[in-house]
Amino acid sequence: EDAIKAAARARGLELGAIDVTQGTGAYLRHLAHQLSAQSVVEIGTGSGVGALWLLEGMMASGTLTSIDDEMEHTNIAKMALADADIAQPRFRLITNSVMDVMTKLTDRAYDLVVLRHNPEDLSYVIGEAHRILRSGGALVIDNYYAGGKVSDAAQRDPKTVALRDAGKIIKSDSEHWVSSLIPIGDGLLVATKA
Repeated sequence: EDAIKAAARARGLELGAIDVTQGTGAYLRHLAHQLSAQSVVEIGTGSGVGALWLLEGMMASGTLTSIDDEMEHTNIAKMALADADIAQPRFRLITNSVMDVMTKLTDRAYDLVVLRHNPEDLSYVIGEAHRILRSGGALVIDNYYAGGKVSDAAQRDPKTVALRDAGKIIKSDSEHWVSSLIPIGDGLLVATKA
């Protein structure tokens, strides 16, 4: 990880922001490159570390839209993007509710949706992601294993149940999604729109 990402991660730790691991970041950069991503949505800005990794993999003319409900996260992400000399037209940082913002995004206009901050209604986000993704675009749910809780049936807290249900929704909808679990970081659920 370069010095800019390391500095952003350190700022994020001070605020309690959850950022992608280095392995997850490298994978997201690779996936954005593989998809020739022009338009990406990141849900959960954190300190901007994930945005930096994604922008490295995206096409030079691409735009990243990052949504977070915490103004402090948006502010430190702006610092990280400025430190990396990322031009303003390449990103949009939106501080608002995920559900409010997603409904306003254009149908079939995005190559990649990365979900790092789990909103209350994952089934809603999965439906909206399917609507806004182009055919062959991908949805990535970061930290899918939730520290090992998802595979432990005894764990019944709302976040774990939501993650478990999200996996079931995507897996059972093979007409619309082709999915895989990747053991990077705390697990990535990757689903490609069929």
